[in-house]
Amino acid sequence: MSKTWILVSDSSHARIFTADTPSAAMVEVEDLTHPEARLHTRDITSDLPGKQHDAGPSGHHAVEPKSDAHKQASVEFAREVAGHLRENLMANKFGQLVIVSEPSFLGTLRNELDAGVKKVVTLEVDKSLVKHSAEDIRAHLPNILPS
Repeated sequence: MSKTWILVSDSSHARIFTADTPSAAMVEVEDLTHPEARLHTRDITSDLPGKQHDAGPSGHHAVEPKSDAHKQASVEFAREVAGHLRENLMANKFGQLVIVSEPSFLGTLRNELDAGVKKVVTLEVDKSLVKHSAEDIRAHLPNILPS
C-alpha cells in the first residue's frame, strides 16, 4: 500500500502530513511558506504609480496597481506547491493525496497541479485549517482516508 500525503494549505502556508494507513494518525513531514502572500499590498509592490493629479474637482486620486499583488503571490505559491508535489510524486514518496485548503486557494492550486498529481488526489476538503493541530485536521477528515 502506498503512502498517503495530506496537504493542508492556504495562500501563504502549506503543511504536508503523512498517514501510513488509511486510519492512521497524521504526522507532519514538511512545512512550506510563502511570506510574500502575508505582506500588505504596499509592501509587495515596489513600483506603484502613486497618485495622479488631474484638473477635476478632487485634484488627485490614487492609481490602482495593474495586477492584484496578493493574487499574484497566491498563484506563485500554488505553482511552488504544485511543483513540490509533482517532484515528490515522481520520487514515489506518496501514492495518494488528500488536499485540505482554504476555499479561495483551492481553485488556484487545482489550476497549477499537473495531470499526474491530479490523478492521485483522492479527497478535497475546502476548509481553512492550516493553523490547526494535526489532531484537529484529522477530525475534519473521514475516519478511513480514501485510497
